[in-house]
Amino acid sequence: MSSFTKSNTDIEIAVTGLHKSFHEHQILRGVDLEVHQGDLVAIIGGSGCGKTVLLNCILGLLTIDSGKIKIIDHDEPDNPIVEFSHLDEADINRTRAHWGVVFQNNALFSGSVYDNLELWLREVKNLEGDEIQQISKAVLEAVDLPSDKAFMGTETSSLSGGMAKRLAVARALSMDPAVIFYDEPTTGLDPTSAALIQDLIQATHDEVGKKRTTVIVTHDKDLLIRLQPRIVMLHEGQVFFDGTFNDFATSKSPVIRPYFDLMPILHQRAS
Repeated sequence: MSSFTKSNTDIEIAVTGLHKSFHEHQILRGVDLEVHQGDLVAIIGGSGCGKTVLLNCILGLLTIDSGKIKIIDHDEPDNPIVEFSHLDEADINRTRAHWGVVFQNNALFSGSVYDNLELWLREVKNLEGDEIQQISKAVLEAVDLPSDKAFMGTETSSLSGGMAKRLAVARALSMDPAVIFYDEPTTGLDPTSAALIQDLIQATHDEVGKKRTTVIVTHDKDLLIRLQPRIVMLHEGQVFFDGTFNDFATSKSPVIRPYFDLMPILHQRAS
């Protein structure tokens, strides 16, 4: 299907010939994908097609069977591209310090709002007291959450779904990431909260002074319509479509058309 290409000099993530199986069940069957610096990419496809598996392989949370995943090393001069499998644990952790991840279930820790912001900044960025306070206040304001002491002390278990999702985004932003990954960011949210998160994803991607890359795994048709991202569709374990939202939405493909029409139902089921 459609090909979406840019210069090879601005690659953020390069996936080549990626295979991943669970026991006898083959999920990814030779995925090839390039994500470029500054891209806003939505990875879509039917349930069980391997969207989240692909994301977790890129994040290093799953071991791949074969293929290669290359990423930019933002700590080195000229940002060289390195193969993920060649990195040791220290290098992987150093690389992840330049990534923000918003998981489907938010993955908030028990404890307070501040606890959730403070842990990554202390453990990954090696920051302390005043710096953590300043960053926490700034990122909460960036996602339109209160930044006062009382709210920072609020238990995360008492937050609404929309507030919990915004806190998850704030935690990702606190790392000042070059790349933000979202796994089903609007699942389980009411339409108003979902629209706010969609706008927040766009605003975070377009932050002034940043060349941020955004990768979204989603079934959310409204998100695609609102953000108009580059579309990467997985089908039968491979990339079936890679192109603009307009080309995707107007495609007459017997694979794309039924999926596009069923997206609202699939998104609701994921909730």
